[in-house]
Amino acid sequence: MAPTAVIDLNCDLGEGFGVWTLGDDEALLGVVTSANVACGFHAGDPSIMRATCDRAAAAGVAVGAQVSYRDLAGFGRRYIDVVPQELADEVTYQIGALDGFARAAGTRVAYVKPHGALYNTAVTDETQAEAVVEGVTRFSPDLPILGLPGSRLLAAAGSRGVPEAFADRAYTAAGRLVSRREPEAVLHDAATIAARCVRLAVEGTVRSIDDTDVAVSARSICVHGDTPGAVEIAREVRTALLDAGVQLRAFAGDEWSPR
Repeated sequence: MAPTAVIDLNCDLGEGFGVWTLGDDEALLGVVTSANVACGFHAGDPSIMRATCDRAAAAGVAVGAQVSYRDLAGFGRRYIDVVPQELADEVTYQIGALDGFARAAGTRVAYVKPHGALYNTAVTDETQAEAVVEGVTRFSPDLPILGLPGSRLLAAAGSRGVPEAFADRAYTAAGRLVSRREPEAVLHDAATIAARCVRLAVEGTVRSIDDTDVAVSARSICVHGDTPGAVEIAREVRTALLDAGVQLRAFAGDEWSPR
């Protein structure tokens, strides 16, 4: 008998700001096993960070710090040529801010995931990737870092690097994400996305945009909270994975139980 596949479902949450909200965090926290919480640089504010940590702790969902460039206006999706030491400092700052609220909620920051342009830059830019890792290490030398398989970020993170795949994003034949500027970069059909996620978890492959199979080894799958129909998509992904015999469990720490 083949071993049971184990996968984490992560989602970007807490991405409102002030009176503006984005996504249905409460519903998504009933589906995912890990929450990438915005730390105030691309979205989020102290009150939203506190509320999101409270809800995640109550739901038994692992809290991750989603660090980004200082880019509220662009939602962290614009590249910024930050001096490496400054970038490292800003990463440490964001983690520390979120961890304060996480600990007040009775949990802690269990991992780090870059957001948007910083995530994509750290795929190929060794200098920025190392700055992110330096910022994380300063906060905690044992904190896991979530990133794209084969990226400079995971190479810099070493044994702390955790590879992830994306449920609703198109892939190139090289195993990279198709730019959001390109047509069909984001998938929207829940049944199609769910079937892709089962293949990712069980077979370690995904169909690329040029209709070839690409090997993608991942311990976590990201379902985006700001995609239209995000809750329906996440629920269908969860159901499909469980029906396929896949165990859902947060990757960050042995204290997190299967859900």
